[in-house]
Amino acid sequence: QVQLVESGGGLVQAGGSLRLSCAAAGRTSSMYVMGWFRQAPGKEREFVAAISRSGGRTTYADSVKGQFTISRDNTKNTVTLQMNSLKPEDTAVYYCASGLHVFKNEPVDADFGSWGQGTQVTVSS
Repeated sequence: QVQLVESGGGLVQAGGSLRLSCAAAGRTSSMYVMGWFRQAPGKEREFVAAISRSGGRTTYADSVKGQFTISRDNTKNTVTLQMNSLKPEDTAVYYCASGLHVFKNEPVDADFGSWGQGTQVTVSS
């Protein structure tokens, strides 16, 4: 198992940017596909972005394409989600996740076996 800890959430005005980080401990993060999910109040958790083990492939939800960028540094066991041009509808708890599955373009919750505790992102209008 790998332990995941997110950081970087907070309150930002619409149009602003935030950078979320996820630190992985316990096992080398390069063993895992890494992803970000989010859950807004009253809604189901949804996929945001994922990155392959090497970092060479990425995939995004249509709602964040061109707005968010996922990256990883396997030497530091970290995964980052750069969020730009934030909108009030991006308000949610953001979760980092790791999985041993083969990288796919449309992953689901069940593909990921370890989850962080989540970090709150609030975008004010």
